[in-house]
Amino acid sequence: MLDITYPPVIALAKTWFRLEGMKFQMTGVENIPKKGGALIASNHIGYVDFVFNGLPAARRGRLVRFMAKKEAFEGPVGALMRSFHHIPVDRAAGEGSMRHAVEHLRAGELVGIFPEATISRSFEVKECKTGAVRIAAEAGVPLIPMALWGTQLLKTKDHPSDMWGRGKTIAIAVGEPINVTGEDPVAETAVMRSAIADLLDKVIADYPLSPEGQWWAPVRLGGTAPTPEEAKQMDVEEYAARAAKKAAKGQ
Repeated sequence: MLDITYPPVIALAKTWFRLEGMKFQMTGVENIPKKGGALIASNHIGYVDFVFNGLPAARRGRLVRFMAKKEAFEGPVGALMRSFHHIPVDRAAGEGSMRHAVEHLRAGELVGIFPEATISRSFEVKECKTGAVRIAAEAGVPLIPMALWGTQLLKTKDHPSDMWGRGKTIAIAVGEPINVTGEDPVAETAVMRSAIADLLDKVIADYPLSPEGQWWAPVRLGGTAPTPEEAKQMDVEEYAARAAKKAAKGQ
């Protein structure tokens, strides 16, 4: 697969990281295979997660094709996304996106997916969709869990962006590959979710900033983020408002 724009953009992003004095805590990079297909499944806490989720693969000399909502492929930014060979996801017709991901994986590519589907306002791992397990099983590739922390400090839901804040630390932990069969997608998804949650607990414990009293940390760790139940209700209200707005435009 020909990549003209992807490598230069990665180099530009690394320059941005360096100029902003960002620090990285990265573990488990060796769990990313140097060749062959694999599906990388990560938690989702901010709008720029995909920028950082590809870093472990980059250290292994590889690129990741991310699955993202189809709206991200519109306009000038969408043209860039398409040039990276990322995979658009139509939530109303997900089977086509899954087939596209399987084709990439069978061709030996790395594919990235956020099995929670949307950003977690509680910064806990939400309920995960079974799509990740079904894609990996159909493609016959390992599923690699990943946990990301710190990106919510840059840009996330309900909080002002701080994309140029200096000296932030981004933590990324890559877990051991999980072999899935697809025979029981619900049970295997629970295993994947547990693996991601365990990795997340580890990166939070090793993070240089205390979660106590912080808006960007889960309540169970002393933070002030919404509880998972509160976050779920906020999501419901957001989706309802979005649907109403869409309906109003169609009138």
